[in-house]
Amino acid sequence: MKVIIVGGVAGGATAAARIRRLDEHAEITVYERSGYISYANCGLPYYIGDVITDPEALTLQTPESFFKRFRINMKIHHEVISIHPECKTVSVKNLENGEIFEENYDKLILSPGAKPTQPRLPGVGIDKLFTLRTVEDTFRIKEYINKNHPKSAVLAGGGFIGLELAENLRELGMDVTIVQGPKQLMNPFDPDMASMIHNEMRKHGIKLILGYTVEGFKGNDNGVEVLLKDNPSLQADMVVLAIGVTPDTVLAKEAGLELGIKESIVVNDRMETSVPDIYAAGDAVQVKHYVTGNDALISLAGPANKQGRIIADNICGGDSRYLGSQGSSVIKVFDMIAATTGINETNAKKSGLEVDTVILSPMSHAGYYPGGKVMTMKVVFEKESYRLLGAQIIGYEGVDKRIDVLATAIHAGLNATQLKDLDLAYAPPYSSAKDPVNMAGFMIDNIAKGTLKQWHLEDMDKISKDKDVELLDVRTVGEFSRGHIDGFKNIPVDELRERISEIEKGKPVYLICQSGLRSYIASRILEGNGYETYNFSGGFRFYDAVVNDRALIERAYACGMDY
Repeated sequence: MKVIIVGGVAGGATAAARIRRLDEHAEITVYERSGYISYANCGLPYYIGDVITDPEALTLQTPESFFKRFRINMKIHHEVISIHPECKTVSVKNLENGEIFEENYDKLILSPGAKPTQPRLPGVGIDKLFTLRTVEDTFRIKEYINKNHPKSAVLAGGGFIGLELAENLRELGMDVTIVQGPKQLMNPFDPDMASMIHNEMRKHGIKLILGYTVEGFKGNDNGVEVLLKDNPSLQADMVVLAIGVTPDTVLAKEAGLELGIKESIVVNDRMETSVPDIYAAGDAVQVKHYVTGNDALISLAGPANKQGRIIADNICGGDSRYLGSQGSSVIKVFDMIAATTGINETNAKKSGLEVDTVILSPMSHAGYYPGGKVMTMKVVFEKESYRLLGAQIIGYEGVDKRIDVLATAIHAGLNATQLKDLDLAYAPPYSSAKDPVNMAGFMIDNIAKGTLKQWHLEDMDKISKDKDVELLDVRTVGEFSRGHIDGFKNIPVDELRERISEIEKGKPVYLICQSGLRSYIASRILEGNGYETYNFSGGFRFYDAVVNDRALIERAYACGMDY
């Protein structure tokens, strides 16, 4: 069996190694147009920021090491320029000498990945304007920084690469500005959760210019001028386009393969394309979202590796299936960790789902053990069925552990109330006897049983104008004096029973405290005395962060300045 693989890195290299493990005699050749067959995409920003100092650490395998261990022919600087399915051949160009030759195959695997989205704007392609996708891109940026010592950078785009690069450039001492059209960074997160990411970026000196459209670029003696629609331009020593990636599927399109979203390659659950004996994996393919079942593009290393393995199994006579992508991811944002899995509330609603959420702020480990830090969790579930749909967590410790538990629960088909039943490891330095994941389950179980009724941030305008409700803040007098919501009466929870006569009966009571715990206790006291109560999901700490962030984004400001 002769297998040709177009592209290495995650999908292609994984498929190649797995085929060899299953078939010692298969003839396997990988054609990679770059100079690196298998490298750590996710580590590229950290090389630029001197966190990773050895360039060889970025290359997971070399053509020589691959051949020595697996007897696989890794042809770098070779580009497959066309596919001929009718005769099962490909045309390959040697980029070092220009030679073009034909190669036949029994099975063909496409793993071309994705390319940085390059908008058709004036000035794209000028000097001092970079993209970051490959090792070569990384070395180009690093060489420019080492040689020219730029003092400022503008990043167009606020996704994973944009945030990681912003942090690393800032750690090098540069003034960094992120500009983009959407009014939030990191679309996998809901806007309310993204506000905490915004605050962390600002805290470390990153300027955020959100809701502004980039119209083009101009090179000048001082660097690059970034042109903004209906606003003054920004000036920086260098600019990096980080506005996303686009499936690199020109080959597939020209070969007549069926294409889907953004011209991604359509595959079935065996990773087979519409053309027999051609498979595809990685950032170039359209997948099913594991939670919604909808077609999706999810560019992550984990799914690409799994898909490469599945292709290898099927080529070698097995029957492996890809169940879909869940979008589980985690990112370091300076001192903070942000993680997500499944779908967020925004996308769940766009998919037509009736959803509810709980927001809680538990400690990373037992409160009595020194060093615990607060995390904010948002768990999304379907109303009525209580199907677990997704989760987002932002904090400083233990975030990755909890998101992985929730990702596993979603994959296993647990409903949200079953989170309370999970038997999770506990020791004071690492967790609490009631783990944050269990706590989310307790809250959702209370909702399911009618013990807890909630109100959310989007309800604020309505209830603040309603004269037939009581608004009650049950924090201490000191907490209330340091900041509160207009219209809320302050009765500390520990005084509530003695002062219950101050709350008018017959009116629904909307409660808030710092994190949601004391106000829940207050709601139980009031419910036990004949009141109807609603507890604010997230608490004042969450409310204050979100509202302040929204005010900063909406406030008129001088373009190019932090706000």
